[in-house]
Amino acid sequence: MKLLWITLAAATAFAQTKSLNCDDRNNSGNNNQSRFCEMREQTIAYGGRLTVDGGNNGGVSIKGWDNASVLVRAQVTSWATDEAAARSMVSAIHVDWSAGQVKASGPENMDRQQNWSVSYEVFVPRNADLSLKAHNGGISIADVRGNIQFDTQNGGVNLHNLAGDVEGKTTNGGINVTLAGTRWDGAKLDARTTNGGINISMPANYAAHFETQTVNGHLNANFETTGHGNLTEVSKKMSTDINGGGPTIHVETINGGVNVKKI
Repeated sequence: MKLLWITLAAATAFAQTKSLNCDDRNNSGNNNQSRFCEMREQTIAYGGRLTVDGGNNGGVSIKGWDNASVLVRAQVTSWATDEAAARSMVSAIHVDWSAGQVKASGPENMDRQQNWSVSYEVFVPRNADLSLKAHNGGISIADVRGNIQFDTQNGGVNLHNLAGDVEGKTTNGGINVTLAGTRWDGAKLDARTTNGGINISMPANYAAHFETQTVNGHLNANFETTGHGNLTEVSKKMSTDINGGGPTIHVETINGGVNVKKI
C-alpha cells in the first residue's frame, strides 16, 4: 500500500508539471531570420472525447491529471525575415479550442524564410478518450486511460503509464513505451513505426501477450516466454506470452530495432 501511494503521488506530480514554454531561444534567430514565440492558455470543459491536431509543424503532449476540465497550453511560434514580420505572423494565428477540438489556423503559402507552428501541452482527465494528430512533430501521452488514437508523420512517440484501448503510428520516428503495474489495464496497446526503433520498459513481473516484428533490425529482450519464439534470441517476429500472458502489447517497425528491458 505504501508503494502504491508513492507511485500515485509521483504520477500526479509528473502530470501537473508544465514543460512547454517560450524562452530567449524561441525569440531569437539567425542572421537571415527572426523568431517570435508566445504562450497561450485556455481551460475548457471535457466533453467525452478530445481531438488535438498539431498541424504541419507542431507537436502534441498529453498529460493526465485529477481535474475534470482540460487545460490547453499552446506554444505559438513564427519565424520570418525580420522581428516585425514574425510578431505580425503570431498575431494572425488563431487557436481554436472549442467543441472538443484543439487546432490552429494561420497564414498560408509559407516557405523556408517564413513559417509558423503551434505545439500543445494539454492536461486532461485521467479517463479521457483522445484523438491526436501531427505532421512534423512528436506525440507524447502520459497517465491516461481511455480510447486513444494517435498518428504523426515525422516525429517520435512517447507513451508513459497508459491504459485502455491505445492504437497509433508514426512514419519517421522512434517509439518509447513505459509500462506500469503487473498487466495492461484495458483492451490492448498497438504502436507502430516505419522508420525508427522501439524501446519498451516494463516491470519484471509484467504479464502480457507480447507481439512484435521488424524487417531491418534486431529484437533484444531478456524475458522467459511461452509460445512462438524466444525473447532471449535475436528474432524478426515474435508472438509469445510473458508471465502467463494477458492483454496484447503489439509493437512493430520496418526499419529499426526493438528493445525490451526490465524496470
